[in-house]
Amino acid sequence: MKKAIFLLLAAAVVVIIFILHHTNAEQDHFIYVAVNGNDQNDGTKSNPFRTLKKASAEAKAGTTVLIRKGIYNEKLVVKHSGTKTKPIIFKAYNKEQVVLSGESLKDVEGDTSLVSINNKNYITISGLTIQDLTTELTDETVMGIFVTGSSRHITLENNHVQRIETHVKDGNGHGIAVYGTGPMKDIHILNNTVEDLKLGSSEALVLNGNIDGFKVENNLVRRNDNIGIDLIGYEGTSSNKKADYVRNGTVKKNKVYEISSYGNPAYGEDYSAGGIYVDGGKNITIEKNTIYNCDIGIEATSEHKGKYADYMNIRDNIIYNNFYTGISIGGYDEKRGGTINSTISHNILYRNDTKGLDGGQLLLQHDTKNNVIEKNILTTGPSRLFITNYFTTNQANKLQKNIFHKEKGKTGIWVWKEEEYMSFPEFKIASKSDAKSSYINPKFENENKYDFRLKKDSPAKDIIE
Repeated sequence: MKKAIFLLLAAAVVVIIFILHHTNAEQDHFIYVAVNGNDQNDGTKSNPFRTLKKASAEAKAGTTVLIRKGIYNEKLVVKHSGTKTKPIIFKAYNKEQVVLSGESLKDVEGDTSLVSINNKNYITISGLTIQDLTTELTDETVMGIFVTGSSRHITLENNHVQRIETHVKDGNGHGIAVYGTGPMKDIHILNNTVEDLKLGSSEALVLNGNIDGFKVENNLVRRNDNIGIDLIGYEGTSSNKKADYVRNGTVKKNKVYEISSYGNPAYGEDYSAGGIYVDGGKNITIEKNTIYNCDIGIEATSEHKGKYADYMNIRDNIIYNNFYTGISIGGYDEKRGGTINSTISHNILYRNDTKGLDGGQLLLQHDTKNNVIEKNILTTGPSRLFITNYFTTNQANKLQKNIFHKEKGKTGIWVWKEEEYMSFPEFKIASKSDAKSSYINPKFENENKYDFRLKKDSPAKDIIE
């Protein structure tokens, strides 16, 4: 009897292994592309296709397209959708250097992108270098990667986007653009480098429209002449006006630097580009990012009157040496919207306002309501301004347990509802800041090397932890 049971179990194991192997064989379909391939081949490793166009046409659900090293002077247009259990993946083979170049593409009006995903689901683009797409036309928007329609479950990871450029004053360009013209969700933009772009009036990495659920994490965004990372609402991108805004996502552990509109033909001599910008989003967490040498470190508001950046959670960011201000909330004039129900906490705001533009470390502009500003450490720059608030439309904002860095021989300045204060006690009374907000030296480990950890004997620890 025992022998019979053993034989039955052994047979069952063999059947299970066969089924699993058969299932995996169906799911794990590979297509290869190489610059020395031929589209008449069968797409195997030994007989690869030549073009991305051919590979995309053949890549159905469950396919991984492995692209061999070389320069591909063509666009990648994703033709089919994957499924939850059988996604479609386009990736560089074994981390080889795969370049999609737009250098030979001619100017045409409309949207031009080197990678396009329109109304597709369960797609991953991984490990590609996407570069050298330029335009001399005002009516052409050039983009490295463009995701649009009602695309869902999209992952863009480990890609390098560079030298996407518009060369006209009123032009537009993006490194990575995700436009939810229909309902989108589950968008992941991870570990990409987006750099050396000429953007005109547009942004380096942008999510715009009806997008519900996203992650923008661990990206390097640098040396671009307009906004670094942008989350946008209420521009008419989606036909559903009630859902035309980005929401329910995280912007985390990104490194953003050298982002400035100064010298951009669309902006002239304005320092107005945010490292990270929310223009009408909701329920977004911006945390653990490092932002420096930008015009504005982080800005959260809405450019549309009566609309808001709502339920923002801006926390644990290191923001230093930015030209205009560290963090800005509220609209820049009374024709804009504002910022409500948001929390700004545990941020290091260090020597921003380096151009002396009176933005200080924290700028409260038009229409800010019901926001909590707590447990931040602020160190002034050359302007000596900590907080600047030149609008009286500042309602029910709470300041609590913040540390204002007191430096020997220097006097700080606070501006609250258009009134300037050089006395910290007077500012606390005017702003109704709680008793535990302090004007002290927080004692950083080594601020000259931007090491903002607190020393063991820091008096700030008990206040902000």
